[in-house]
Amino acid sequence: MPPELSDLTTAQYFHGIPVVGIVIALVGGLFLALGAQFQHRGVVVVEERHGSGHKAGLSIGQLLRLLRSPWWALGSLLLGLAILCQLTSLAFAPIIVVQPLGVVALVITALVNARVSHTRLNRSAVRAITFCVVGIAIFVTVAAFVAQETLIGEQQLLTILIVLAVVLVLLGVAFAVFRKRFGAIFYILSAGVLYGFVATLAKVVINRVVNGNFEWLTLVCVLALLLGTALGAYFVQTAYSVGSPDLVIAGLTVVDPLVAVSIGVVVLNEAANAPIWTLFVWIVAAGMAVFGVFRLARTRAAQLAATRAEEGKIDHA
Repeated sequence: MPPELSDLTTAQYFHGIPVVGIVIALVGGLFLALGAQFQHRGVVVVEERHGSGHKAGLSIGQLLRLLRSPWWALGSLLLGLAILCQLTSLAFAPIIVVQPLGVVALVITALVNARVSHTRLNRSAVRAITFCVVGIAIFVTVAAFVAQETLIGEQQLLTILIVLAVVLVLLGVAFAVFRKRFGAIFYILSAGVLYGFVATLAKVVINRVVNGNFEWLTLVCVLALLLGTALGAYFVQTAYSVGSPDLVIAGLTVVDPLVAVSIGVVVLNEAANAPIWTLFVWIVAAGMAVFGVFRLARTRAAQLAATRAEEGKIDHA
C-alpha cells in the first residue's frame, strides 16, 4: 500500500487481503439480488397493464407509474443499500477485488426467481451459473493477492471521462436507430458497461477525497457518475421488461466488473505489480464468466418459451 493512502484503509488488510471490503461487497450482493427481484416484479406489472407490446424501451408514462409501484419502491430501496455497500467496499479495497463479488447476487437471484416463476433450474442453467461463479471466483482470488491501491492523477481522470463520453455517444446512436430490434441482451450489456464506469468513477472520487484532492475535475467525475447511474438504471428497468431477473443480474454481475476491472488494470494501475501469469488467468476466468452469461441467456429464454407454450395449451384446453 502506498504511504499516501489513509491509515484506515491500510488497517483493513489481513495478510495482504482486504477482508473488510470483501465482506461488505458480499452483503451488497445480497441486497442486489433481492432488489432486482422486487424491481422486476414492479416492472412486469407496469408493462402488462400499460405496455405497448413493442418492447422498445419504457416510456415516460411507464417510468412515472413505476414510482407508484410498492414492489418497485421496495426493490429500489434494497438496490440503494446495495450501492451503498458497493461504495463503502471501494473505500477499503481495490476495484478489481470487490467489484466482481456482485456475482453472489446471481446465485441468489437464480434460486429466488426459479421459486417465484415456478420453474426449476435445469442442468444447462446450473452449468451456466457455475461458469459465471467459478470464473469470477478465480478472478477475485487472484486479484485479492496482487492488487494494490494507487493515487489517482488528473490524467487518469481525463482518460476515464473521455472514454465514457465516447461510450455514451455510441450507446445513444445505437438506441436511437436500433432500439426496436434490441432484446434484453442489449439493455443488459449497456447497463453493465455504464455501471462499470460508475463504479470506477466512484472509486476515483473516494480515492481523491481520502487524499484531500477534491477540485473541479473531481466534481466533473461526480456529475458523470450521476449521469451514468441514471442512464444505467433506465436500461436495467427496460431489461426487466423483456428478460428474467436472473438473466439481468447475470449480465450486470459479469459485464459491470469486467469493464471496471479493465479500467482498474489499464488506467488506474491497480495491477501494476502483478506477475504476467495473472493476466492469462484473468482472461480465462473472464471468458468463463462471459460464456456463462450467454449460456444462461439461451437457456432461460428456452425455458420461458416452453413455460408460456404450456400455459397456452392449458388455457385453450
